[in-house]
Amino acid sequence: MICGIDEAGRGPLAGPVCAAAVILGDDFKRDILDDSKKLTAAKREHARRLIYSGAFAWGVGWASHTEIDRINILRASLLAMKRAFEQMLKSAAMPPENISAVVDGLYTPDIPVPCTAMVKADAKVPEVMAASILAKTARDRLMEYMALVYPQYGYEKHKGYPTKAHRELVLKYGPSPIQRMTFRR
Repeated sequence: MICGIDEAGRGPLAGPVCAAAVILGDDFKRDILDDSKKLTAAKREHARRLIYSGAFAWGVGWASHTEIDRINILRASLLAMKRAFEQMLKSAAMPPENISAVVDGLYTPDIPVPCTAMVKADAKVPEVMAASILAKTARDRLMEYMALVYPQYGYEKHKGYPTKAHRELVLKYGPSPIQRMTFRR
């Protein structure tokens, strides 16, 4: 079985990084999948529902803004990927034997299966596309909730990414409680 792993939220200035791990069954309708960044919000949401209900197994993992500040964004992304993989195994009650993983990017998380890093895997490997969609939709939903908690920061619009509006709001109000304070690789 192939497990696709991807993350969302490496580039923002606020909020956590989210990762997902997905194994698709042979009968999963793959034509709904694409790189999450290429899909409209409505198509991502439709795909999310189909992945949650139709994938063989899936898991979502997080690393907080404080973890990002403490260990850097790369390590935090890999930690979120490891947590997503562990959650996938736990929720499916399955051992890792007979699983190999494909991760979008240059680095692989510390997981107990053979793991291959592949640049642009989120545009090539259906399982990674599915993971990309789950990670992006989960993080977007969290940032929309954070917009309710901290309405002055406009998280529902920019999701914490470094837009001009976001930077101006941070200058006006100061860092939000979910602001990342370090910017190391």
